[in-house]
Amino acid sequence: MSSQELDLRDYFQIVRKRLWLIFSIVVLVCGITGVYSLYIKNPVYEASTKIIVNQTPTQSAAGQLDLNQINTNIQLINTYKEIIKTPAILDIVTKDYPQFNITAEELLKKVNVSSVNNTQVMTLVVRDNSYQRAAEIVNAISLVFKDEIPSLFNVENVSILNEAKVNPLVEPGPVEPNVLLNMAIAFIVSLMIGLGIAFLLEYMDDTLKTEADIEKYLGLPTIAMITRLGQEESKQGAAQPQTSTSRKAGDLEHVTASK
Repeated sequence: MSSQELDLRDYFQIVRKRLWLIFSIVVLVCGITGVYSLYIKNPVYEASTKIIVNQTPTQSAAGQLDLNQINTNIQLINTYKEIIKTPAILDIVTKDYPQFNITAEELLKKVNVSSVNNTQVMTLVVRDNSYQRAAEIVNAISLVFKDEIPSLFNVENVSILNEAKVNPLVEPGPVEPNVLLNMAIAFIVSLMIGLGIAFLLEYMDDTLKTEADIEKYLGLPTIAMITRLGQEESKQGAAQPQTSTSRKAGDLEHVTASK
């Protein structure tokens, strides 16, 4: 138990000894992260639409509730999620909406499709440096997807629940960068780096600094110690020879008697 307590004390001493280094690394990394997140990183906005895979028109007109058809629609969700991100949809978007000035490959990087398990609803999300542009793109993809599904599957079972508002009264804030999250991650990472460097420097330092180190590693007792003098003590020591040499030759302190 005592050895464990000693080890913990040693770790604490190392941290306290290198505290200035750890603190400097944390401040530097957090400062760089904050400047990058606030002034360098471009903000990213997010706009989304919701698409429902519902019953076919004939079933809706008949007023039937076919559970098998609903389950089939749910299974189709995974297929539709992949179709949205294929050239069969994105190429048409880039062709019909040339004002976006974007290629299908670039558009694919902006699109994300998700769904809740056991539901017939898909969420289509687009991220861009402009919220208005993101809303226009996500609406365009949703409309093209709705128009193209009948020709691909010979069935009309896709409807748009809601479109993204291109000009909302209050424009949503950016989803990236998340300054608080970035700062928290930077603090944890920089703290780990600082502690690692401190322990590494201590591990590589093989000099003997205390009497306990001499006795521990050399097995020898300490006979004498040479202390380091401060500036004031050094000045006092340098002044003593001057005062002793300033005495007159006739002083009794400099007279010796011989037989």
